[in-house]
Amino acid sequence: MNRSSLTRFAWLSIAAAIATIVLKTAAYFITGSVGLLSDAIESGVNLIGGIMALSMLTVAARPADEDHAYGHSKAEYFSSGVEGTLILLAAVSIAVTAVHRLIYPQPLEAIGVGLIISIAASVINLVVALLILRAGRKHNSITLEANAHHLLTDVWTSVGVVAAVGLVALTHWVWLDAVVALLVAVNIVWTGTSIVRRSISGLMDIALSPADMAAVRNALKTYEATGIQFHALLSRQAGARKFVSMHVLVPGDWTVQRGHELLDKIEADVRQALPESVVFTHLESLDDPASWTDEKLT
Repeated sequence: MNRSSLTRFAWLSIAAAIATIVLKTAAYFITGSVGLLSDAIESGVNLIGGIMALSMLTVAARPADEDHAYGHSKAEYFSSGVEGTLILLAAVSIAVTAVHRLIYPQPLEAIGVGLIISIAASVINLVVALLILRAGRKHNSITLEANAHHLLTDVWTSVGVVAAVGLVALTHWVWLDAVVALLVAVNIVWTGTSIVRRSISGLMDIALSPADMAAVRNALKTYEATGIQFHALLSRQAGARKFVSMHVLVPGDWTVQRGHELLDKIEADVRQALPESVVFTHLESLDDPASWTDEKLT
């Protein structure tokens, strides 16, 4: 799939954010619920995150050039990092508003209408989040996954807010509205922190997951059975791109041509086991003591 086409999911996120901002803001003005206000604020962050995702997906889809020989896929980490930070800022804003309302409680109005509007907004977010999450996992896009998880957080936030407003209507305990808003802020902090940590890991060239490395090693087993050996097996993740490098040790009396043909086969097998990967191999002789000096290269 052409990764530039992934931007359509960012546009979908932006459209959903605009729709939910309008709905949730209307619900807040109708009811006066600080919980619903916190929900509307988070949708505003969703909009900013969607715009950031759109710009970074556009950059990440650019082909390699003279200044970026390995492509632009790491741009996705900037998007997810910014979105995670925005989530944390939204949490602070919600908490400040909730504390003020906890100290100075106010009665809620027209609760039924406000809840209906909020539920409609949540359904929009849920459908869009599931679509984007599936696309993010299918195409290994951390930007789309972060955006989807943010939308899902918004959905669970809305569920909590709706439940709280409903309880206020039944019990007339207006302080519940502010308490749930504070719980929403804590939940958002957890999500934002997770996204930021993942972004930092990517920018620090984190190794491939254990599952990916198991797939690589499984692809090499056939060759090891014939006496070929491997060491200095290294990996890193850069957005959707996966990089694998290794030293391949063969008998010293092999010709260059035979060794070259073997490396072509190994690289093809690893790419088949690990789609969208870039594989680097280095040929060495089993009979040369120097070949073993970098056995534990890291």
